[in-house]
Amino acid sequence: MPELPEVEVVRKSLDKKIKQKKVKKVIIRNRNLRFKIPLNFESFLKNQKIIKVDRFSKYLILHISNKTYCLLHLGMSGTVHLVSNNDKSLITNTSFYSNPILPKKHNHVELIFEDFKLIYNDPRRFGFFQIIDNDFELKKRFSHLGPEPFSTKFNVRYILSFFKRKKKNIKNFLLDQYFVSGIGNIYASEILFLCKINPSKKVSKLKKKDCQKIINFSKKVLLHAIKKGGSTIRDFKSTSGKKGNFQNKFKVYERGGLKCKRAECEGTIKKKTISMRSTFYCNICQK
Repeated sequence: MPELPEVEVVRKSLDKKIKQKKVKKVIIRNRNLRFKIPLNFESFLKNQKIIKVDRFSKYLILHISNKTYCLLHLGMSGTVHLVSNNDKSLITNTSFYSNPILPKKHNHVELIFEDFKLIYNDPRRFGFFQIIDNDFELKKRFSHLGPEPFSTKFNVRYILSFFKRKKKNIKNFLLDQYFVSGIGNIYASEILFLCKINPSKKVSKLKKKDCQKIINFSKKVLLHAIKKGGSTIRDFKSTSGKKGNFQNKFKVYERGGLKCKRAECEGTIKKKTISMRSTFYCNICQK
């Protein structure tokens, strides 16, 4: 599943391409995504201009010219493809698959612009589109989620208050979107390595300085990943077709059995399962 950096890379690519462009036509080939696409979706977007493409957590937010919004969540396997209207072969430079052919079978939604079309492709159909009528409803839509790591609300006071009388381990909390929005499995392992915190450590044992490290390194890791175009493990590419290369910078993720990258550490990267998710950490320097 794309995490915050990957979604931000897609947002930037889309914003450059569809910002201030008018949707000429909407084609729905399959309404049965994670949530059924509403029957008025075509009329909602047709002849409307995309003012800009925003993001919160792992959600893409299309600002529409009639002061409404369209949310897009990529789910597990959703990808966005930009294809020239004159391209009959459906060759695209970004695909869930290893070959460059965009398979029609999983093309569920198409937004037709003047010279190109935006295609939403999703083999597993866990992604979804949602219409949001106004600013109040948009704010309400995300009210149950925690702040993003970049937000000033994600501070030591907030973290200590949230952890109070909690018994879960820190890895689970970093994956908990009610606590902090946008961090997924890959980046949680990388953040905790830089913090020198064991992913199994109970949050009740964390000190104030540990919380500050989590804040600082969450921002550092995510910003670095965005700069590197995200992480391409199996299927992620931006809408420009470029693979992310942050995976080349991994300190622990998918490095099980290898030596710790800290020069002064003699530890080995271990792999364990926490809440059914693969977790990587150093057995020496992460306490």
